[in-house]
Amino acid sequence: MITIAEMTALGRPPTNLLATTACVLSLLALGGCGGGSGHAATAPSVGGGARPAANPGSTRAIGSPGGVYAADTTSAISAAAAGAAPLVYVPNSQSDSVDVISQRSMRVVAHFATGALPQHVTPSHDLRTLWVDNDNGNSLTPVNPRTGTPGRPVPVEDPYNLYFTPDGRYAIVVAERLQRLDFRDARSMRLVHTLAVPNCPGVDHMDFSADGRVLYASCEFSGRMIEVDVRRQRLVATLQLGRGVGSPQDVKLAPDGRRLYVADQAGGGVWEVDPARFRWTGFLPTGAGAHGLYPSRDARLLYVSNRAEGSVSVISFATGRVLRKWRVPGPASPDMGGVSADGSTLWLSGRYNAEVYAIDTRSGRLRARIPVGLGPHGLCVWPQPGNYSLGHTGIMR
Repeated sequence: MITIAEMTALGRPPTNLLATTACVLSLLALGGCGGGSGHAATAPSVGGGARPAANPGSTRAIGSPGGVYAADTTSAISAAAAGAAPLVYVPNSQSDSVDVISQRSMRVVAHFATGALPQHVTPSHDLRTLWVDNDNGNSLTPVNPRTGTPGRPVPVEDPYNLYFTPDGRYAIVVAERLQRLDFRDARSMRLVHTLAVPNCPGVDHMDFSADGRVLYASCEFSGRMIEVDVRRQRLVATLQLGRGVGSPQDVKLAPDGRRLYVADQAGGGVWEVDPARFRWTGFLPTGAGAHGLYPSRDARLLYVSNRAEGSVSVISFATGRVLRKWRVPGPASPDMGGVSADGSTLWLSGRYNAEVYAIDTRSGRLRARIPVGLGPHGLCVWPQPGNYSLGHTGIMR
């Protein structure tokens, strides 16, 4: 891990952060490249408001195995998800379709068309619907996870990504192109409130504080993050990561709720952020194109997909260090995915190779590579343990 003190002594962020990369995937938008020390939170240029009293050490985050991921560590599947066949839903962004893979046979068993540019597949808060986020199609396609069949699309503007608030009240549509977060009724998808985030170009992925009062979102095209008061639906603060030349992607909270991990595909590693103070505290190199972040089923490890070098890094939550690195054989571009309900398999889309990888989490061995449509992106592994969904990965807490 590279600490703030080490960066200060060097007078620069990690070397591979100095290279500015071309814009890639569109994600959460928090615009502008402000100056400053590189680790202090700055006041937002729009919205504004006092920081909510988020409690990173709430009872949801500590005192039980798995911390905030306690509901993920159990092998029990909730009644809402119990009837679903073990499948993987793969949105093919460039083919405007979804391929459905059997976790047992590791073969495509179904295929259906979607709206234009499907980006992610997100479980609903009540676990009864999977939503395909059709970005350019301006719609969400509902899928019945018990039958695997799609329903009638629901009109929604620019759904690049989709999350649900921990209380189940709102769906948050990440409208990356429109630079806003749309709070919608979680059941009807009726628009309730639009939060503009013009200082967050490329608004992308997010996670919530342990108590659910705050969300933290990455800004792909400005090297920043934003902090949002969930109850007031108000932008609270902006954080520049390092020199602000990175490309932050996926965001995951540590099991104890006291650290945020933010993948930086331009920097080739993961930022460590203190959510209580909203300041970055260190940088952990993992590999070129660090992109997706996935906790292991026992909440002891964090899997990092390094898309540009075709590898997966394994981080220990306890020590904050990289334990090992798994290489995906041959040309590979591991991107977004999730962990099987029993924790034995890490499923990742091969973004630029029209395939999906099934990786054994005990050995790192590639169990299967399955051909799918073009541009596979935020796939959903289903069913999952837990009580409710937080995000497109299918990880619940």
